[in-house]
Amino acid sequence: MKDSNNGQAADWGATRILIVDDHPLVRLSLREVIQRESDLMVCGEAEDREQALAAVAASNPQLAIIDLTLKSSDGMELIKDLRDRYPKVQILVLSMHDETLHAERAVRAGARGYITKQEATTKIMVAIRQVLNGEIYWSEKAAARVASRIATRSRAATGFSVDCLADRELQVFELIGAGRSTRQIAAALHIDVSTVETYRARIKEKLNLKDALDLLQYAIRWHVASRSGNSGS
Repeated sequence: MKDSNNGQAADWGATRILIVDDHPLVRLSLREVIQRESDLMVCGEAEDREQALAAVAASNPQLAIIDLTLKSSDGMELIKDLRDRYPKVQILVLSMHDETLHAERAVRAGARGYITKQEATTKIMVAIRQVLNGEIYWSEKAAARVASRIATRSRAATGFSVDCLADRELQVFELIGAGRSTRQIAAALHIDVSTVETYRARIKEKLNLKDALDLLQYAIRWHVASRSGNSGS
């Protein structure tokens, strides 16, 4: 992966940014936005975890912009890899996934910010600048959810929360709620059917659900509520 700046020689004084997204048009659009800034440059691109790790080793970026859904890999796992192997690389998540559900998890995994692809270009640049300045960036909506969670964390445990699910369990739970079969979930996450069944069993146990029908009904209700912004915790 070579350094480039619209075909010109690389500006070695500029902040180096790696783009990790499995959609070429998204990478192209983001590259164009970033390289309008005289003090920023795109030093590489990747579409999956392996390419991203190789690019970080080769180009030494100061910031990696990562989507959560990558080609044949998981962006959340990449974030954890970078946190462990390259802790000096700042990470900003740019994703289509609902930030009220994923922003806090991404930051816990090692990201320094979370912004959705629906946001305007100006907001994306604000997020980039804020993360590069050593701050955490997320929207007012995501920040309000985190504040609400902190304020209510001491409540009596009268129910079972989706927040207790591990990252991969949550991915499986989301896909169940979206109506995907076990085989479809396995294909989407690039894991074995038996592994999906294991996750389903863990989810039922953690959410105190008695059988597969209970799990399906609860996942569908949660999925519908999360799309309307009312999923809660």
